[in-house]
Amino acid sequence: MNTADLGLPVDVPSTALFTDQYELTMLQAALKAGTAERRSVFEVFTRRLPDGRRYGVVAGTGRVLDAVENFRFDQDVLRFLRRRSIVDDETLDWLAAYRFSGDIWGYPEGEVYFPGSPIMRVEGSFAECVLLETVILSILNHDSAIAAAASRMSSAAGDRPLIEMGARRTHELAAVAASRAAYVGGFTSTSDLAAGFRYGIPTVGTSAHAFTLLHDSERDAFRAQVDSLGGGTTLLVDTYDVAEAVRTAVEVAGPELGAVRIDSGDLLLVAHRVRQQLDALGATRTRIIVTSDLDEYAIASLAAAPVDAYGVGTQLVTGSGHPTCSMVYKLVARAESTDPKAPLVPVAKRSTGGKTSIGGRKWAARRLDADGVAEAEVVGTGAVPAGLADRQLLVELVKGGAVVGREPLDAVRDRHTAALANLPLSATQLSRGEPVLATEYLQER
Repeated sequence: MNTADLGLPVDVPSTALFTDQYELTMLQAALKAGTAERRSVFEVFTRRLPDGRRYGVVAGTGRVLDAVENFRFDQDVLRFLRRRSIVDDETLDWLAAYRFSGDIWGYPEGEVYFPGSPIMRVEGSFAECVLLETVILSILNHDSAIAAAASRMSSAAGDRPLIEMGARRTHELAAVAASRAAYVGGFTSTSDLAAGFRYGIPTVGTSAHAFTLLHDSERDAFRAQVDSLGGGTTLLVDTYDVAEAVRTAVEVAGPELGAVRIDSGDLLLVAHRVRQQLDALGATRTRIIVTSDLDEYAIASLAAAPVDAYGVGTQLVTGSGHPTCSMVYKLVARAESTDPKAPLVPVAKRSTGGKTSIGGRKWAARRLDADGVAEAEVVGTGAVPAGLADRQLLVELVKGGAVVGREPLDAVRDRHTAALANLPLSATQLSRGEPVLATEYLQER
C-alpha cells in the first residue's frame, strides 16, 4: 500500500511489531478468557500540555492511517513470535488473520487540541484495538510535538519562510516524520530529500562550509557554485570573514545574487551589517538566510532584523524542549458481553497520582464567542447539545477497517493555519501560560 499523502511512491512495511509485548500477552489472556471480542472504545488524549504551552497541534494522523493499514503479521513476524515463545499457537493463528475491521474517529490533522481533548477514538473488538496502542501513540506523540514546535516558530517568524533542516540531529526515519510534521506546523520546505520524495514537501539546499574549505580560496568556491547553480543560488558567507565573503559573493555572482546564508555569530548584529553591505554593493534584492541553533525565542528576537528566511534544525526535531506530548491510549468503554448488541459500559482508571481518566465514549466541540473566536473546548458523553452540533471536532478516519480520511498534506497545513486563526490572540504568545482554552466536561447522567 502506498503511503498517503495520496499515492506518493514509498511503501510502508508491516507495522505489526511496532508495539509492546504486553499488547500481545493481553490479547492471549483475553482470548482464553472469552473477552477478546467484546466491543470496546479506546481514546487518545493528554492530561496536560507541555509546561507553558498554550495549545497542541494534531499531527501524524496520515501516518497513523498508513500504520493501521499495514499492521499485518506476516510469516517472518509470526516465526519470530513463535521462536521467542511470546504468545501461544492459538494466539499466533489469530494474529495471522489480523486485519483491523473497526472504526477510527479523530480530530482532523492540523487541528489544535487541549488537555482532555479526545484526539483519536478507536472502536472495535478489544483484541483488534488493543494491538494498535503503541504504534498510534508513538506516531501521534512524536509528530504532534514537532508540529507544535513548528507552529510556535512559524508564529514567531510571521511572513518569513522557515526551512526544516534537522535530519542530522535525529534518527534517519524520525527525520522524515519530523519534516512532515514541520510542514503541517507552518514550515515551507525541508533539506531532507526522503521527506520530499515521500510526502512531496518542497526541498532546498546549496552548500556547506566543507565546500568552501575544499577550494583554494573562497572566491574559487563561490565561482564553482555559481557556475553550477547560477547566480540565484545561496552562498554561505561565514566560513572566514563575513564582510570579505559578502564582497566576494557579489563580485562573483553580481548584484542579482539570490541569497547569502549566515550560520554563526551574533545573528542580529551580523544580519544588519550584511544588509547594509549588500545594499551598498547594489545587491538590494539579495536575501539573507540565517541558521545556527534557532528556536522560537531566537526567531522572535530577530523580528526587527533584516532577515528573509530561517533555517531550523536541532530545536525543531526535538520539539523545542518538549519531544513528546504525553498522549495516552485508554479504554473508556466496553460491552457487557461479546453479544454485538450488548450495551457499552463506561470504564475509567481511578488510581491516585494524577493518572485518572474519564469513562465513556466522547464527542468534542469548540464553542465560539459572539465574535466567532473559540472560547472553550467542550468534551462530553451522550447527546451533543443542539448549540454545539455544528461545531463538532471529530471526523471519521476509518470505517469498517477501510481508510476514509486521507487528505493532501497541503490541506492539513491550511487547516492548521485556520485553526490557529480562530483561537484567542494570546495563543501565539511565547511567554509561559496556561492553555488558551479551558476544557469543559458534559457527562451523560
